Amino acid sequence: MSRMRATLLVVSVLALSGSACAPKGRALVVLLPDPEGTNVGRANVENTSGAVDLDSARDATRIRTNERPSSVTTMSDAEVQQIFGEALAALPPPPRRFVLNFRFESDELTDQARALLPEILRVVHDHPLANVVVTGHTDTMGTSEANFELGLKRASTVRSLLIAAGLDASQIELSSLGETDPLVPTADDTAEPRNRRVDIAVR
Repeated sequence: MSRMRATLLVVSVLALSGSACAPKGRALVVLLPDPEGTNVGRANVENTSGAVDLDSARDATRIRTNERPSSVTTMSDAEVQQIFGEALAALPPPPRRFVLNFRFESDELTDQARALLPEILRVVHDHPLANVVVTGHTDTMGTSEANFELGLKRASTVRSLLIAAGLDASQIELSSLGETDPLVPTADDTAEPRNRRVDIAVR
């Protein structure tokens, strides 16, 4: 039986077996980019007879029992839709992500970030049973303890704004990573506006 291992960067891997397109004892594995087409990742497909790597969009391999996975080929968009279209259509809407930036050493949103709130609410309403994950971040100015608290304060500010705009509080998860997950890596005690942010994932 084939065994598939994927790195954490693999966004979408589909295997089809036991159907008209893949008779018993066979499988077709295709590596797909994320819904936005920006990230592909890699996948290692192996069985007891050998292994192949998939590392480009729509790379595919066919597997038969007791045979090495076939050489990697690249499927066309039309082929992917023909074989996997029904399964792809049944997937839930992909997560939507937003970044809201803040003023220096503050939990006050920038004007550009505040202007994104209506779009975030629209996306939430378009996702049935949406879950909204709000994560606060800071730059590396100040201590790590103070930055954790500031990140949490920023996340709480966004949560309050979303609730005030009509979002159910039970839909929102709150967390802080402080200075530990910068969008732009910097040395300690470096002011970086792009790291003063809240990341929002609507899924």
